[in-house]
Amino acid sequence: MPVVVVESPAKAKTINKYLGSDYTVLASYGHVRDLPPKDGSVDPEADFDMKWEIANDSRKHVSAIAEALKTDNSLILATDPDREGEAISWHLKEALTKRRSIKKDTDVRRVTFNAITKAAVTEAMQNPRDIDAPLVEAYLARRALDYLVGFNLSPVLWRKLPGARSAGRVQSVCLRLVVEREMEIEAFKPREYWQVRAQFTTPRGQSYEARLTTLAGRKLDRYDLENATQAELAVQAVSSRTLKVASVEAKPASRNPSAPFMTSTLQQEASRKFGMGARQTMNAAQRLYEAGHITYMRTDGIDMAPEAVHQARDAIAARYGKDYIPDSPRMYKNKAKNAQEAHECIRPTEMEKDAAALKLTDADQRKLYDLIWKRTLACQMSAARLERTTVEIASEDGQVGLRATGQVVLFDGFLKVYEEGRDEPVEDDDKRLPQISQGEPAKFDEGALKPLHAKAIEPNADGSAKDAKLAENGAVLGTQSFTQPPPRYTEATLVKRMEELGIGRPSTYASIVSTIQEREYVRKDKNRLIPEDKGRIVTIFLLNFFKRYVEYDFTAALEDQLDHVSAGESDYKELLSRFWRDFSAAIAETSELRIAEVLDVLDDALAPQLYPPREDGTDPRTCPLCGEGQLHLKTSRSGGFVGCGRYPECRYTRPIGGEGAEGQDKILGEDENGNEISLLSGRFGPYVQRGQKTEDNPKPDRASLPKGWQADEMTLEKALTLLSLPRSIGMHPEGGEIKSNFGRYGPYLMHQLPDEAKPVYANLKDPTDVFEIGMNRAVELLAEKRANPGGRGRTAAKPLRELGDHPDGGPVSVMEGRYGPYVKWEKVNATLPKDVTPEDVTMDQALALIAEKASKKGTRKKAAPKKAAAKKPAAKKAAAKKPAAKNSAARKAPAKDS
Repeated sequence: MPVVVVESPAKAKTINKYLGSDYTVLASYGHVRDLPPKDGSVDPEADFDMKWEIANDSRKHVSAIAEALKTDNSLILATDPDREGEAISWHLKEALTKRRSIKKDTDVRRVTFNAITKAAVTEAMQNPRDIDAPLVEAYLARRALDYLVGFNLSPVLWRKLPGARSAGRVQSVCLRLVVEREMEIEAFKPREYWQVRAQFTTPRGQSYEARLTTLAGRKLDRYDLENATQAELAVQAVSSRTLKVASVEAKPASRNPSAPFMTSTLQQEASRKFGMGARQTMNAAQRLYEAGHITYMRTDGIDMAPEAVHQARDAIAARYGKDYIPDSPRMYKNKAKNAQEAHECIRPTEMEKDAAALKLTDADQRKLYDLIWKRTLACQMSAARLERTTVEIASEDGQVGLRATGQVVLFDGFLKVYEEGRDEPVEDDDKRLPQISQGEPAKFDEGALKPLHAKAIEPNADGSAKDAKLAENGAVLGTQSFTQPPPRYTEATLVKRMEELGIGRPSTYASIVSTIQEREYVRKDKNRLIPEDKGRIVTIFLLNFFKRYVEYDFTAALEDQLDHVSAGESDYKELLSRFWRDFSAAIAETSELRIAEVLDVLDDALAPQLYPPREDGTDPRTCPLCGEGQLHLKTSRSGGFVGCGRYPECRYTRPIGGEGAEGQDKILGEDENGNEISLLSGRFGPYVQRGQKTEDNPKPDRASLPKGWQADEMTLEKALTLLSLPRSIGMHPEGGEIKSNFGRYGPYLMHQLPDEAKPVYANLKDPTDVFEIGMNRAVELLAEKRANPGGRGRTAAKPLRELGDHPDGGPVSVMEGRYGPYVKWEKVNATLPKDVTPEDVTMDQALALIAEKASKKGTRKKAAPKKAAAKKPAAKKAAAKKPAAKNSAARKAPAKDS
């Protein structure tokens, strides 16, 4: 039987159903070889020779494939149809050749299919080809570049910037986007402007709203009404005049559907509609692809196969009728200049099946499939027909003019199925207007006119607007607004910007965005990406010493050169040679710099952000604590900060975001003894402190913020409450004081009876209990703890979620643990990654975590009994052969994407 190799066990299981018993289908579990993470894995002096190594976890998978080839001398490599898939096939062939499992007469073929359906798989098997050498060379060039940058630039960062984790060819450019957007926000100066709107009623009693567009006979621009006084005069001008409808103009319009999904747009829309991160989206899409429900999900192509177009049109006609089918199929052209990851769009493999028909149990997969299905059908549906109406209202003297706009959907077309989301809200012009006729009076909405009043307000500290009523006279209203800074990136808008700049490719978007968060250069707050101090310093360092390598144009041009290699138009070693010549010179030059020199350069570059002008006009670099020293940029393992130059005499420090920056250090006030109470940021999170750290007071009182307490909500009162802990609840009836406090594992009670050798600790569930729990409840909890010392005899904890049964039997649950949530199956407990919440974890993710944990446990357990087994060599050999003969790939939990 020919041996067919794919990446994952789930994909192997699906393909095995289509090929049947005539083939042996095995999984490689992703990449089987990689460059060892040490210096010398890519040798520029030896024509960029690359030393590959089979990973420990992959050895058993390679051995299983080699064992299968002993009984059949035919190998079919059926990995994914993109660069990474081609590279996995090449690695497998190289690794099996090296161990002599592939011989001169071994028939090695490469097949690809864009969808895992019986028709696609069968057709692919009938059209094998050789491994695409240019595509592999593009992979080798990309891998070598990433290695050379990472393993040569990262050590420079470690030496010059303590706390910096790493740098990367694309990751650093992506980080630059986030940092520069934050600097734009900080530099933004909000501008005040006003709008005046009036509420009218038609002679038929229907209400509508119009916006002031003309004042004193002149067309108003956005910023013409600059303050409350001008708004008040404008309101008075409108409300004191008799108005009528000057014109009503209705124009037909149409809206066409969006193109079908490719990788970047799928990630963007999943983020907009479901709040799913890039990695979460790709994990769900991977499972849908492996189950045969959608086409390949890493693609920058938006064209659709002709047979899929016809299927979509048939499905539309069956569900919605022929009116919803355009006269001719819609054709979409690729946006990407060198689209070649996998050429078709992301679409369902069976257009007639919606999410309900598939009966998907995983929530992420169900939502994502529904999104893909609707977008695919919509892209082949008729345009929506609209009627846009504009009503002009004017005073008799022509001094005042207002405009009302709205639209009516005459035929919904593709909107019946799907409408694309928006990254940022826009002014709504979709409201429907009542029947309005030219020449009719525009009467103000009934109701007594209120006294005219005006009140101006300031914008929020971050520049965001506080829209409010500012001038009002009955049905005429003036509102104050402020211009908004550019929004922080979400994962989706960051991917969109990378795509626009030509940075990265579909197979890399999710990993790049995840990496800058895992390196703690960027944090995600309310779905927005905010740079950490260390991320900002790394970016400024690279911009000053390695500017060329974080330029958008340079990175995009390098991507284009890699595309030329994959098309067979360029030699990849020439590309590597050109890059290494200049890059190695830049590394050598920067290596000679001292840390003090680097900090001086960064201090100057960051001066506008580090030392903004003070309101009293004093030197912004003068230390606010001692009044003598000069502030200077410093670094530590937790990132950058500003400190006084008179250290250790003066120990003043603050974050680079400034005093009182979002979630950062600030002085909250003083206690009754005049000690300064500060909110500070530490290695383990924010905390409050009484006084300053000095030689006389090396350990000032400190208290970490409990879970659920937000740094930006801290007040002096809250800080003093924390610093007063432990709280005395009272004397226990049997003697001894009961206290409450926060500890390493959360809130707790502490009490020691006179005859006890050590105190008893009882956990509290709610942080507020530390300050509010009474004597009766405290005594009860301590009694329960004493009755069950060490937690023995407690009732089993209830799971947060039940995910279902494991393929090998037994329930899989999500539990709450001391160190965070985890998934549990039998005796295997696997901690959830930081970016996965208990509400979002899927069965596939849980199975992967359990398999990974079980394999680690199993390795340790199996090491011990070897000596005992050695007494029966025959039995040992038989046991060793047994697993090699089995095709167990389809029964194992899916591994993580490489």
